[in-house]
Amino acid sequence: MRRLEVLFLPHPVAAIASPWTTDVIEAVSARHNLRVFDRTQPAAPQMAGIEAIVDLGGNISPDLLAAATDAGVKFLQVQTTGLDHVDVEGILSTGLLLAHCPGQLSSVALAQSAMMFILMHAHRYGEARRNFDARKMYVPTGVELEGLTLGLIGFGASAQDLARRAKPFGLRILAIDIRPIEEEILAEIQPEFLGGPEDVDRVVAESDYLSLHLHLTPETRHTIDARRIGLMKETACLINVARGALVDEDALYQALVDGRLSGAGLDVFAQEPPDATAPVFQLPNVFVMPHTAGSTDGTSRKRARLAADNLDRYARGEAPVGQITSRFI
Repeated sequence: MRRLEVLFLPHPVAAIASPWTTDVIEAVSARHNLRVFDRTQPAAPQMAGIEAIVDLGGNISPDLLAAATDAGVKFLQVQTTGLDHVDVEGILSTGLLLAHCPGQLSSVALAQSAMMFILMHAHRYGEARRNFDARKMYVPTGVELEGLTLGLIGFGASAQDLARRAKPFGLRILAIDIRPIEEEILAEIQPEFLGGPEDVDRVVAESDYLSLHLHLTPETRHTIDARRIGLMKETACLINVARGALVDEDALYQALVDGRLSGAGLDVFAQEPPDATAPVFQLPNVFVMPHTAGSTDGTSRKRARLAADNLDRYARGEAPVGQITSRFI
């Protein structure tokens, strides 16, 4: 197999270098000739002779895309699952072959984080921590998950991995998806209900924990709007480790501040970073993370291996895994 000339675009935020950058360099350089892009230097000379680019986070800018096109780059591997921040139309219009990282590469990390939010809510962690700091012992009392209902809006890889972790706790599983789910998956997880988009209201209304697992598209934006928030139980908790704009955040935050929802676990926000001083984020029943739910050492290694494997496939003239042919996937 021929060795490709590959350019690696590190993430523009330097703090993300480890392990994401080091994992890509280790995986790809063992098989191909890898250069690391230097953002302090002109782009065009660095693109010369490059056949493929690995872009950490899908952050290629219009000027870099133009330089890549002018240099004759043929293949772009973006190290992200969601494409809402990637200029897919612009990339595809240049004739570049484009691939992303399928959801199963981060599904374990996302499922762990969602399950963590569920457990933090069940044991009223925010209130418990405040009591600990105030030297107030033995309260609050948590709730057992046995017999409660977990609703999954989207039943792809991360939702399936969450269901696998939730079932041993005794949670009932209700799920929604737009596509048929493989019979072997259904036989393994055995959700009590699997419906389509027409059944979202039912799942929203019946869930004690409602977890979102959708790509962000014009059709999925504000899937959880003010009306659907009004359908939720006052004792319910919303979990979002997917994309912030899936939720009407103003309506959600008002419901939480007013006590019309029991809690939320949020890793993603419509505008990032959000205003951390907002009243909703001061509530003890609102648990937040800085868009790190999918960020584990395992996700980094799996995505880096996919990049190296896809470069191998491209070198052999094969289609890459996760190839993107249109804006929506």
